Amino acid sequence: MFESLGDRLQNALHKIKGYGKITEDNISDMMREIRLALLEADVNYQVVKEFTNTVKEKALGEEVQKSIKPGELFVKIVKDELTELLGGESSPLNISGNPAILMLVGLQGSGKTTTIGKLANFLRKKHSKKPLLVACDVYRPAAIDQLKQLGKQLGIEVYEEGKKDPVEISKNAIIYAKEHGYDYVLIDTAGRLHIDLELMEELQNINQEVKPQEVLLVIDSMMGQDAIHVIQGFNESLSLTGVILTKLDGDTRGGVALSVRHLTNVPIKFIGVSEKLDGLENFDPERMAGRILGMGDIISLVEKATEVIDEEEAMSAAKKMQSGKFDLEDFLKQMKQIKKLGPLENLIKMLPGAKKMGLTNVNIDPKQMAHVEAIILSMTPKERRNPDIIKASRKTRIAKGCGLSVQEVNKLLMQFEEMKKMMKQMTSGNFKMPF
Repeated sequence: MFESLGDRLQNALHKIKGYGKITEDNISDMMREIRLALLEADVNYQVVKEFTNTVKEKALGEEVQKSIKPGELFVKIVKDELTELLGGESSPLNISGNPAILMLVGLQGSGKTTTIGKLANFLRKKHSKKPLLVACDVYRPAAIDQLKQLGKQLGIEVYEEGKKDPVEISKNAIIYAKEHGYDYVLIDTAGRLHIDLELMEELQNINQEVKPQEVLLVIDSMMGQDAIHVIQGFNESLSLTGVILTKLDGDTRGGVALSVRHLTNVPIKFIGVSEKLDGLENFDPERMAGRILGMGDIISLVEKATEVIDEEEAMSAAKKMQSGKFDLEDFLKQMKQIKKLGPLENLIKMLPGAKKMGLTNVNIDPKQMAHVEAIILSMTPKERRNPDIIKASRKTRIAKGCGLSVQEVNKLLMQFEEMKKMMKQMTSGNFKMPF
């Protein structure tokens, strides 16, 4: 996400970090590069103009001129203004109702139905409460079936009454939710190919009847600047409380994310970061600005880890690493937990300085991880706990068992031994960087 824009901005800022003095000339050159980077990312022209003018004005201020490291202060100014452009601070969901009612709206093809499943899954994991999905898209063929299928995958109930009046369905769903102890009601409304009066009237009627705490517009970030007109159109009729941007993991320039809040005053609340049903993230302007500028996002990485990694298992593994007793059985457990965090490439990009270390273009083949898993699973429990006993005949049997070569078994065993040595050095404080 934002790879191209991030690369351009990081390259521009890298130059100015070395300047001993900030002058109007070198700032003008810098702002030209930043302006082009933002425009190429499809950020609205007016937004780009205001952003670059503000940054330039602050960069030429007295504080920067007197600073010992003006280049670093300039980078901070860019980050602060980028954060402001993205919304300043995160906008949490209003889930105060009993049940809390969330109404999702959007055009056809925006990913609304999939997103409602992701959001229900997110809320259930985050707050350990019960969501109910409501099928009010009664026009699109198979829309109800799609939502029911999502509900089945997630183990979340779907309330539906077939192709009846969506307003009545939503009212009945709330009564049902109260009677059966549901904490959240997520209403999947009908989309259209474009904004029309009939659609808006139906959405307004649902809104007036059920009075949702949140009216969230799901929008495809690949729409570019057209997304702004869609947001404004829906906002005029429904008073949106937030936006969910989908497909930010795709080949998108991301400019809409940098234009939404400034032009519509509607906050971005969530972003879709993968097609998986856990591929939804809270949108935090400061963290996103850090990611764009290559400063990493350790807080999000830690939050993601605490959601899926068992703390007791992690502590047990750490103690085994320190004592040198970490074996292939432990390694397999840790690998399975790491896989829950999502694609490793995305996690690496959250590390500060990942670009400098050449890690942003790393492609980790999931097949390689599957091969490692297959090799370990082909071992006996005794072999996993004591890799030293794995000699020639055992390696041949393991290779046959997993359908791979003896060389690949050897490679894994060698890498595991090297990793154990490094872990022991790191935990004992004797680790030295290899450069």
